[in-house]
Amino acid sequence: MKALSTTKAPAAIGPYSQGIEAGGFVYVSGQLPIDPSTGEFAEGGIQAEARQSLTNIRNILAEAGLGMQNVVKVTVLLADIKNFAAVNEVYAEFFEAPYPARSAFAVAALPKGANIEIEAIAAK
Repeated sequence: MKALSTTKAPAAIGPYSQGIEAGGFVYVSGQLPIDPSTGEFAEGGIQAEARQSLTNIRNILAEAGLGMQNVVKVTVLLADIKNFAAVNEVYAEFFEAPYPARSAFAVAALPKGANIEIEAIAAK
């Protein structure tokens, strides 16, 4: 098991790794829409926030020599399911067919009051 870490994604806010490489897979922890250069949420609404979360994932995967084309499963957590369509528009900017498997959930709350958190699993 190998921990992944990059300054191009926000530091973990608890006792976990940004990502773990194990058994031919990379497991990327849930990424809030935090801009690592400012430590603040991306500004501009849910689409900007989704873009930042996905960019954070891309940057963590790069530490393992992988890209978004290696992603096999994504989980999207939303504070408001009404943002589902807007997030899908941004999601399409990061992935091409064959698209990874995905699930999306509305949740009661996310850390730091975020509107979105996205996690991913990629295959080497």
